[in-house]
Amino acid sequence: MKVGIRMEQDKQWQIEEAVKTILTAIGEDVDRDGLKETPKRVAKMYAEVFSSVREKEFTNYKVFPSLNEDDMVLVKDIEFYSMCEHHLLPFFGKAHVAYIPSDHKVLGLSKVARMVEFCAKRPNVQEDLTIQIANLINEKVRTKGVAVSIEAEHMCMAMRGVKARGSVTKTFHYQGVFKEDKDVKDDFLRALD
Repeated sequence: MKVGIRMEQDKQWQIEEAVKTILTAIGEDVDRDGLKETPKRVAKMYAEVFSSVREKEFTNYKVFPSLNEDDMVLVKDIEFYSMCEHHLLPFFGKAHVAYIPSDHKVLGLSKVARMVEFCAKRPNVQEDLTIQIANLINEKVRTKGVAVSIEAEHMCMAMRGVKARGSVTKTFHYQGVFKEDKDVKDDFLRALD
């Protein structure tokens, strides 16, 4: 058996055992029919929703030549799901990502959505996720500026504590001309309406 496969199986087993421990600690019977397969299902789900923890670098992108060097490119309403690093409960919503190209090169549009997904698939806080997306775009393609806005609902607020169901948190991050030029920033904000 290959070492990588064995390590993945060990991690899967560790998650399964941890889930059994949690279920037992809350007073559940891990052997009852409805829960017998739950540890395996949770381990499989965690492998998916936290997949970027293992992938240290985003490589699934392509840059294309373009006539554009001064105009904003905006990809709106990119749906995402992430997990709050404080409670390991989901938060989800939409990301809006804009950039102004440099050197006559643009990202493939689907790659912007893939970058959002890559950044979201790890334990996160929304404020940091907003910055991570902007930083990743600047790392992979030279820009004159990047703007990212995220609006999300947090299950840690809806299900527990304050129980603020339906509340939406909005975060913004600006780099380059979006930060330096109020007119460019205003163009981005108007485009979100």
